[in-house]
Amino acid sequence: MNSSEPHEFFDVVDSEDRVIGCESRVEVHRKNLLHRSVHAIVENDAGEVYLQLRAKWRDNNPNLWDSSVAGHLQTGESYDQAMVRETEEEIGIRLDSPPERLFKLKASEITDYEFCWIYRINHNGPFTIDMHEAQEGRWFSPEELDSWIETSPLELTSAFRLIWQNYKEHEEKIQ
Repeated sequence: MNSSEPHEFFDVVDSEDRVIGCESRVEVHRKNLLHRSVHAIVENDAGEVYLQLRAKWRDNNPNLWDSSVAGHLQTGESYDQAMVRETEEEIGIRLDSPPERLFKLKASEITDYEFCWIYRINHNGPFTIDMHEAQEGRWFSPEELDSWIETSPLELTSAFRLIWQNYKEHEEKIQ
């Protein structure tokens, strides 16, 4: 486990995503308090999606495949600030500005009680993954992801499965 995790603090929010307090990462997860996160779908020019295999020592969802970039907002941080920070920390890409926002998911058990803003990043790599966060990363075609979710859904985080479903619906609406 990343040694800084127990000392992280997150804003606790209400059902409308308004800040109502602050708690440690440990307490937020132990008490299932509503809080905030960001996720990015990184696509390359071939239309493939980059996913990360979460490290086996992670406190939640270890050894599961997850979004290209995913992370919590720190206390006082905006969604956009967190997305820029997490992208650099997790895949080594420095963004000059926040990427395209796609949609927001309401906090629920499926998202680990996190309100999640989902972003899109177009990038071909290479990436430098944070080995404290992930064991590996790989590109997958949309068809591979659909098949994988159909045949072995428990190999992917519940949040990513929900994100992927909403992502496909979002893409169909704009086409």
